[in-house]
Amino acid sequence: MGSTTSPHVVIIGAGIVGANVADELVLRGWNNITVLDKGPLRLPGGSTSHAPGLVFQTNVCRTMTNFAKYTVEKLLSLSKDGQSCFNQVGGLEIATTPERVEELKRKLGYAHSWGINARVISAEECHKLYPGLNNSLVLAGLHIPSDGLALAARAVQLLIERTEAAGVRYQGMTEVTGIDKKDGKVTGVITGETTIPADYVISCAGFWGVEIGAMIGLPVPLLPMAHQYVKTTPVKQRHQPATNGVNGHQESAHANVATLPILRYQDQDLYYREHGDQYGIGYYGHKPMPVLASDLGSTPEDTHDKKMPSRLDFTEEDFAPAWKLSQELLPALQETEIADGFNGIFSFTPDGGPLVGESPTLDGFYVAEAVWVTHSAGVARAVAELLVDGKSKIDLAAADICRFEEVQLSPAYVSETSQQNFVEIYDILHPLQPKESPRNMRVSPFYARQLQLGAFFLEGGGWERPYWFEENAKLIKELPAEWQPVDRDAWSSRYYSPIAAAEAWKTRTAVALYDMTPLRRLEISGAGAVDLLTKLTTGNVSRKPGAVTYTLLLDKEGGVRSDITVARIEQELYQVGVNGPVDTAYFKREANILTRSNPDRPIHVRDITGSTCCIGLWGPLAREVLSAVTPDDFSNKGLTYFRCKKTYIAGVPVTAMRLSYVGERGWELYTSADNGIRLWDALWKAGQPHGIIAGGRQAFNSLRLEKGFRSWGTDMTTEHDPFESGLDFAVKMDKADFIGKAALEGKSKDTVSKKLRCLTVDDGSSMVLGREPVFVNGQAQGYVTSSAFGFTVRKPIAYSYLPASIQEGEAVEIEYFGKRIKATVTAEPLYDPSMSRLRG
Repeated sequence: MGSTTSPHVVIIGAGIVGANVADELVLRGWNNITVLDKGPLRLPGGSTSHAPGLVFQTNVCRTMTNFAKYTVEKLLSLSKDGQSCFNQVGGLEIATTPERVEELKRKLGYAHSWGINARVISAEECHKLYPGLNNSLVLAGLHIPSDGLALAARAVQLLIERTEAAGVRYQGMTEVTGIDKKDGKVTGVITGETTIPADYVISCAGFWGVEIGAMIGLPVPLLPMAHQYVKTTPVKQRHQPATNGVNGHQESAHANVATLPILRYQDQDLYYREHGDQYGIGYYGHKPMPVLASDLGSTPEDTHDKKMPSRLDFTEEDFAPAWKLSQELLPALQETEIADGFNGIFSFTPDGGPLVGESPTLDGFYVAEAVWVTHSAGVARAVAELLVDGKSKIDLAAADICRFEEVQLSPAYVSETSQQNFVEIYDILHPLQPKESPRNMRVSPFYARQLQLGAFFLEGGGWERPYWFEENAKLIKELPAEWQPVDRDAWSSRYYSPIAAAEAWKTRTAVALYDMTPLRRLEISGAGAVDLLTKLTTGNVSRKPGAVTYTLLLDKEGGVRSDITVARIEQELYQVGVNGPVDTAYFKREANILTRSNPDRPIHVRDITGSTCCIGLWGPLAREVLSAVTPDDFSNKGLTYFRCKKTYIAGVPVTAMRLSYVGERGWELYTSADNGIRLWDALWKAGQPHGIIAGGRQAFNSLRLEKGFRSWGTDMTTEHDPFESGLDFAVKMDKADFIGKAALEGKSKDTVSKKLRCLTVDDGSSMVLGREPVFVNGQAQGYVTSSAFGFTVRKPIAYSYLPASIQEGEAVEIEYFGKRIKATVTAEPLYDPSMSRLRG
């Protein structure tokens, strides 16, 4: 077991997350751990204490599925007296509408993509698995044998017992009143008059996490909300299933014994499980019931299953529709009554994901909040890996505490969007479906002109982003035959317009303006700026001012944590294009570390996104447009590819960068936000003789995939290295040491086991949208990362990681709503492989 000389860790919260974090740290050799809880250890009174324990593993998000898979594995292994903490009865999701049947087919694809054994089954098979169902309502089901019931409270007690034996100290009835810190690092946890020293503090406080975060000024964007759960009186005649899941079921004296699969009736916001001869029913169809955790007061020492802070009084009137629907679906319930009900508090976030990782402003302070039982052990393992190894094996972008924009951290935003997430939790949502509210939180300086051109906006990161412009609809009838858009199915036609084909055509043949303002920009300055960028990036960023470098940020294991562009504007001034708030937090943390170690070479990191704007001017006629509004030289001699310079365009001060993510000659033109509309109008006027248009993100995505350009977060993550993702050209192994370099030593394209490959759809028309499984010889071997219809190459394009042994020209199949679409592994890039268009 680990030495007591390991760092001292204080964990706040002894629920299913906190106890698992302690256990995962012990498994890695750390045991100098103190776990605090404001409630009694036998039943602390948080969400774990009343959680119904249903574990449905399959999620649209691969990270969340992997968290759940490990939770199942861990709880199955956690046992005492021959009884594990997981009852693997299987899961059954039923469809009672044609739309839900299609959704189950889509979810089956996710299961195949993420390695979960699952089947879509008929109504008759549903009845065999769950004999009590009213089969006249059921159209189909999704059966996942490895799902089941987590016995969360029992698991916590076994984890406490196991970790205490390894030296972990637990203190119940101990309320945290403050966090001690010094020089930007956490030093302890204050409980009343006592301060417990700590090298690391991990807040696993659940819905109390907002209060803990406030102690260090950290916004924790979660909203506690009540969710209804009831138990019925005993059912007189219980039905036995045809099968009890993958492992069957060992009979237990536990009152929660179950033999039927856990059941979801998502068309009516309901789920079901057995408690012996009683039914448990959970309901999401009621109005949102937000709670202020600070109003719940202190936790009493005499908590029990009907007396705890997280259990609020049952509001029978809110449950009335659910009770009627349940009796229709499960007729045996017509002879029962509600024996017990409560409104139990859970944590919800604006996007439904947990909040995991280190505080961006206080070193050593970590959070693992808004984590449900389903994902508890998986999140705990990730946190332990972060502390001990410096990296989670599972990519954490979807869970990172820093992932939200500042505008998304306001209490009003968190409240509204979390409540919306509660309402939509079982809804059928399209991958591109935007929030209806709040909207127009962030708009670029070009917004007024975009409205005039009939922009259709979708939202991302709080920004309004034009996807196409109705003004360009008239161009569709001008499209040559080879550019005419193909018909799409109903699902891929949502949030799509054939106008995108016209915008792609004009970009390839004339010139287009693209609003690149929402892409985050940092200004990194100071004598030590070059030191920071040299340490963190894979490229040569020490070249003279005027150089632009496409480069990568890697973690210590060589995983791609981001791809960025670094422009050296002046000797001590860089403009860096990054992928979001997580990158900003990373640069600021590392800048502080370097500045503290060498005060004579200070580094300043500033987010300049909101104070600036950017137009992408791209197309074969882009130079003609610029020549009409500036006397400056924009020829290949005046500004070559991946170079930048300051200039004036129609009197507007601009930083011009010779970059293009659509595969055509052109420039990214940056100016201050107050000058944005002047720049747009000048370019628009100058472009009229050349057929200039405004282009949207739908055309942009198609054009960048034709050129083989990757998108971080989908095409590569920390789970992929540069050789696997085809980005090794951005790694300069001969430069000075950089983070991740050692991990790449000895690796090459020839040593990897998987590669990101370009796929083209054989029939030229069948669309996929992303995350669909890719089959090779009948076996799921990968999943779609990015996809689009390639208007130039006239066929759908998809990218997927596949075994390195699979060669160009080989046949694969992509599963889309249960159907297999034939595709071919194709050489990339599909467009302009010689780079002649880009380099002009």
